[in-house]
Amino acid sequence: MESDTAQLIIVYGRRRVGKTYLINEFFANSFAFKLTGTYAQDKGVQLKNFTAELNRRTKKNHKTPSDWYQAFGLMRDYLEALSEDKKQVVFFDEMPWLDNQKSEFLPAFEWFWNDWLSTRHNLVFIVCGSATSWMDEKIANNKGGLFNRHTCRLYLEPFKLREVEEYLKKRNINWSKYDIARCYMIMGGIPYYLSLLDKSFSLAQNVDNLFFKNDGELWDEFDHLYSTLFSNSDSYIKIVEALSKKKSGLTRNEIIQKTGLPTNGRLSKILNNLVLSGFVRAYEQYGKKKKETIYQLADYYTAFYFRFIKDHHGKDEHYWSNSGESASKKTWEGLTFEQVCKDHIPQIKHKLGISGVLTECSAWSVKSDRDEDISGTQIDLLIDRKDMAVSLCEIKFSVKEYEITKDYDMKLRSKIGTFSEVTKCRKSIQLVMITTYGVKKNMYSGLINNQVLLEDLFINV
Repeated sequence: MESDTAQLIIVYGRRRVGKTYLINEFFANSFAFKLTGTYAQDKGVQLKNFTAELNRRTKKNHKTPSDWYQAFGLMRDYLEALSEDKKQVVFFDEMPWLDNQKSEFLPAFEWFWNDWLSTRHNLVFIVCGSATSWMDEKIANNKGGLFNRHTCRLYLEPFKLREVEEYLKKRNINWSKYDIARCYMIMGGIPYYLSLLDKSFSLAQNVDNLFFKNDGELWDEFDHLYSTLFSNSDSYIKIVEALSKKKSGLTRNEIIQKTGLPTNGRLSKILNNLVLSGFVRAYEQYGKKKKETIYQLADYYTAFYFRFIKDHHGKDEHYWSNSGESASKKTWEGLTFEQVCKDHIPQIKHKLGISGVLTECSAWSVKSDRDEDISGTQIDLLIDRKDMAVSLCEIKFSVKEYEITKDYDMKLRSKIGTFSEVTKCRKSIQLVMITTYGVKKNMYSGLINNQVLLEDLFINV
């Protein structure tokens, strides 16, 4: 807003993350012009909406233009009549929906920006959309008329645990950090989902009301989520469903085997889109000579949908409350807490005192059939540090202090030994326990070099 040159600002991020809300709040919903794309509507409908907004602003009765070139010509006439001494903010929301098939919206916008908009020193043009892949390819990394034209790119991430806690307190929902973490495992840090929580209900009651009641606000969220973000969403759904069944993730070849999708450029684009949108995490395993990308499901709601909602919705409106502390739920919590930790690496590094150390985070595993003398083992979070140390993180979610037994002590020692032998790691190996309430002191707890507690993940860093 303080710049003396034209600004093209890209705001993007996952659906329901609060992009539109953020922009509306910052500018107090006061814009020189604002247009919101309409989902699954043709060029004619979008242009009618454009004309309606233009007529409201100008108090005139323009006829609906036949194409976007004419539409932008009318918009130029309107903006030229506004004061040049005042910042003029234009906001195009859900821009990917404007660029439907045969609309020629994007070429027209490219021309409009290069021909006139970019010359307006008092213009701030904000483009926003949930289809992150479109925003990245068509605007941020455009290879044509918009190449390197944007002046600012804002990727809006979901809330972290600390922000969820602050948000809930603002709404007089005073839950423990334990319950907030359990809520996070279902909804992630998605503000819209969190806004639907009822302070008069417990966490379990809220989950039942939102996900398992027939008229719950989020019972059909899954279909809307993927169909509105991705064209040909069936292929995307096949991939995330396959990933939901393997917590450690799958390679590209394994995804092909599980889904039956053809191995071509389109598959690469789908995987890239899922990563860009924050639904999937991509990483390479530590110490592997042959670098192969692992794709892991990273969206909490998607994982929760496949684990519980898909098969149980409509059968019991109180499913979550009635399931109590079932073995299935405890297993899911343990696995999902690993995901929570991976989304709070800065907080973990802060607690370990290595915030300023360059690190690479990944996972590591070895199969037992590699060598008859080496047992299969897996490390879900490995922090490779430039200070000549490697932190092997064991992650446990429990309702009390975690107690290391004799058998588990032997398992940990075996895991460290296997890692050292297979990777030939010459760095100092530090064993870190990440738990909800810490490790209970006993004769086996001395093996632990450092601890991170659930409350440490709530630190604002």
